[in-house]
Amino acid sequence: MKTIGIIGWKNSGKTTLVCKLVSNIKNRGLSVSTIKHTHHHDVEIDQPGKDSYQHRKAGANEVILATHNGWMIFHEQPTEPELSEVIARVQPVDVLLVEGYKLHDHPKILVYRPEMEKELLTHKISNVIAVASDQPIDDCPVPVLDLNNAEQIADFLLAADV
Repeated sequence: MKTIGIIGWKNSGKTTLVCKLVSNIKNRGLSVSTIKHTHHHDVEIDQPGKDSYQHRKAGANEVILATHNGWMIFHEQPTEPELSEVIARVQPVDVLLVEGYKLHDHPKILVYRPEMEKELLTHKISNVIAVASDQPIDDCPVPVLDLNNAEQIADFLLAADV
């Protein structure tokens, strides 16, 4: 399963790019899944008062909420999971896109917008294999891809030897 991270500063366009890549890769007849990492500690997807929420608050390690069109697992643990733990839960697909987890060692494409006046993180983050930007970047140590060209970025990540 080819696993590629999409990382970058907040509001740089990571989620927009991930969504475009999912659509592009899917249209090529390949299967694709995503993992979204967040730094927020108080995210609550389940709703107080719902049965699944009550199961969790009663102490269940995992609660599976199943509906006629899908299901999700709520897994309780006291610490943030390692990326490898999360990947182990994903059913095999052709491409797994990981938004976030920038400090882990998987290959990554850095979304970068020079107008945000933030640091280009290619020298601080391991395994950045390309930068996706809406402007040219001088002296970039990795290939620079057009952030507005999802087809080009998909071609790159599908061809990457990772």
